[in-house]
Amino acid sequence: MNDFMFLFRGGRTEAPASPEAMQTQMQKWRAWMQKLREQGKYISGEPLESGGKVLRSPNKVITDGPFAEGKEVVGGFFLVRAETLEQATDMAKECPIFETGGSVEVRKVQVMNP
Repeated sequence: MNDFMFLFRGGRTEAPASPEAMQTQMQKWRAWMQKLREQGKYISGEPLESGGKVLRSPNKVITDGPFAEGKEVVGGFFLVRAETLEQATDMAKECPIFETGGSVEVRKVQVMNP
């Protein structure tokens, strides 16, 4: 088994959804997470706050950020377990973010030998 990271980007860029629509969307996310847990594939994951700090260059210049277009902002992540990149990609296809125009980046976690 290998570990993969799902990076969730974008989603709902128009006016905020109604509370009812937001609740429905959250229920879909919870159901998807529960399915992955029951299959033994979900390891962890969390949404990310919008603000933070960015460090750049050898001088470690610190700025507020990240600032990017809404569709490029990483809004959260999951760490999952799958045999192959193709299997992880198939798991990501069920993500509710696609209903609101978002995307999922699927990346294999590289194992570093100490």
